[in-house]
Amino acid sequence: MNPCFRNVRRFGPVQVASFLARGRNRHLAVCTAPRCDFSAEYDSRTAAELAARTHRCKA
Repeated sequence: MNPCFRNVRRFGPVQVASFLARGRNRHLAVCTAPRCDFSAEYDSRTAAELAARTHRCKA
């Protein structure tokens, strides 16, 4: 089953979203720039937003 993303926000090229996984809130940060493979899952929204703000694309 695909997760239903909610509360999606954009920080530059990085999008942060929240979703439910196994009954727990999880948070995802994903870079949308071409050829950038950054994506990470976090327990807290604050950590995901910090990762989004400090991310520097390698591409």
